[in-house]
Order: sequence, then structure tokens, then C-alpha cells
Amino acid sequence: MLPTKPVRPGDLLAIVAPSGPYPEERYAKGLAVLRERGFRVKELLPPRPWRYLAAEDRERSAALSEAFADPEVRAIFAARGGYGAMRLLPSIDWAAAARSGKAFVGFSDATAIHLTLQDRGARSVHGPVITQLGEQPQEAVDRLFALLGSDGAPPPIAGRTVVPGTARGRLVGGCLSLVSRLVGTPYFPSLAGCILLLEDVGERPYRLDRMWTHLSLTGVLDELAGVAIGDLTSCDEPGAGFTAAQVLEELAASSGKPVISGLPIGHGDVNLAVPLGAMAEIRDGSLRFEEGLL
Repeated sequence: MLPTKPVRPGDLLAIVAPSGPYPEERYAKGLAVLRERGFRVKELLPPRPWRYLAAEDRERSAALSEAFADPEVRAIFAARGGYGAMRLLPSIDWAAAARSGKAFVGFSDATAIHLTLQDRGARSVHGPVITQLGEQPQEAVDRLFALLGSDGAPPPIAGRTVVPGTARGRLVGGCLSLVSRLVGTPYFPSLAGCILLLEDVGERPYRLDRMWTHLSLTGVLDELAGVAIGDLTSCDEPGAGFTAAQVLEELAASSGKPVISGLPIGHGDVNLAVPLGAMAEIRDGSLRFEEGLL
């Protein structure tokens, strides 16, 4: 994997909006966190939204390209998720983005960007977007900036064992909806020997089933090392006698690989940052890391 530059107070961070519009109040809270930590900020944001997107594709693409190309920018944060990042994939020079050494931070719809970077050999950070950052507990904020600034591995994250066993491999994935949508495209990395991280929001159990089954039918899950399941926020079917987590856990267990679940990663109240593309391990009900971003 290509090296990623460390981020220290005083460095310049870029904020981009590759997906949907963002609420100003929540954005301002997240921006304040960056400034309180001593970072300089370059806001590459469009003046107005377009339909359900933060701006038209050419504006969002130009901003993301500028962020990766600017030699002074050390890391890039997504303002918000929503939808739209995958529309930009053909217009970005991803080889150059991967070589830039900039850590890209985001989750949800930003999974499209993460998968593409991992396919090009770069690591990135599955962590809070700006509109979520100001609402995270201190432990999550501290973990994010420790990961960005350290050359060591982050602490393990405790979950619970679904299928016992030990699995070791590069951590890839993110939002299941985006993982499912990108399979079969030129922006999807090989999952062979990897630990697949999955989380989602607002997807009912039958939809989670459909997305997992789609991935399974393509064969991309055949050589997984293991599966790590994060938050499935607002995914339960009201009045059902089962939970969304039970459904996805059973599907993941059918792979025969080690599976852990209940990780505080994703759209929940706590979104702990993890280094995608880094070597990780499933062991004793926890997701452990052998390395960070550097």
C-alpha cells in the first residue's frame, strides 16, 4: 500500500462535498472541531446545491481533484454523505490521488471513494464526515486525529463474536449499499484475503439480504478472510420478530469465515475511525490493527 502523510496541528485540511447537500448548522459544529484542534481549513464547497446533490457533477469533481492536487493540503474530509460520490468516479485521476499521500476521511456515500482508493493501492480513513464530527464523543474525535497523526496502529475495537476464529487481512469496505453498487465496476478492489467491513443506515433487513446475496452471487466474497459488521442504524423492521443485525450476521456466517459484529462504526452515535487498506485482524471478538495509515 502507498504511504500516507501524517497530519499535525497547523497543517492545511481540505473539505469537499462529493455527495449530497449538507446542513449548515451541523457543518459549522464539525468545522469548529478542526479549527479548535489547530488546523487550517480550505473549504472547497459549492455555493448552492443542485437537486439532491451538493452541486452539479463538474463542480464536485473539480473540487475533489483540486484537493488531491494541492501540494499544501495534507488530508481531505467529506462534508457529508448522502448520494453522488459514485457519479464522480470516471472524472478523477485516481492514480494521482493515490500517489498524493493525502488521507481521505469519510464514510457512508464516501465508501465509493474508499473502494476506489484501495483498488489503486492507497489507504484511507473510514471515519466521521464534517457534519457528524461535531456530534461525536471525545473518544471518537481523539481516535480520529490520533490515527491521522500517528505512525502506529490504532487501538482495537471490541465487538462480539458471531463465528469464532481468527482472520487476518487488509480491511476494506464501508457502507454495504455502496459496496454492492460498485461490484463489477473498474473501481472495485479485490476482496481476496481481506476483512470486509460493513455498515449501513435505513436499509430494511430484506434489502440487506438482497445486497449481500448480490455480492455472494458475483463470487467476490468467495475468498474473504473474514467479516466485521458495524452499526446498522435504523435498519430494523418495526414489529418484526428479528433484527437487521441478526439477518446480516446469519448471511455473513454462511460464508464460513470468522465474523464479528456490534462494532461502533458507521451511522450510530459513535463512529470510531479505522484505517481502510491497512492490515487488520479479527480475534477474540475484536477488530485489531497491525498498522495505521503510514
